[in-house]
Amino acid sequence: QVQLVESGGGLVQAGGSLRLSCAASGRIASINVMGWYRQAPGKQRELVARITKSGSTNYADSVKGRFTISRDNAKNMAYLQMNSLKFEDTAVYYCNADLRSTLYGALRDYWGQGTQVTVSS
Repeated sequence: QVQLVESGGGLVQAGGSLRLSCAASGRIASINVMGWYRQAPGKQRELVARITKSGSTNYADSVKGRFTISRDNAKNMAYLQMNSLKFEDTAVYYCNADLRSTLYGALRDYWGQGTQVTVSS
């Protein structure tokens, strides 16, 4: 099986920064796309940022210029650097990976359990 584990969440004041990490482990053959999603109370889960294996990225309009996604292919890890945080960024942040397992050849989505980010005003 494959596991995704997020870390780095916490409480931060508005204007501050946090760096989230996502570690993928298990029977991984290759990872296509990795991304970060978030879900705030009363809202649907939404895409924050995504990055392809080659490094192409895209971002939600609400975080452009403030957040940066990156990945380390050798370590099967993804990161989300969050700067100039706003109260509206408060949410549970989830790591997502579209990957092939050594036990199952097709591309499949995997999700982490989430990490809480709380921004105080």
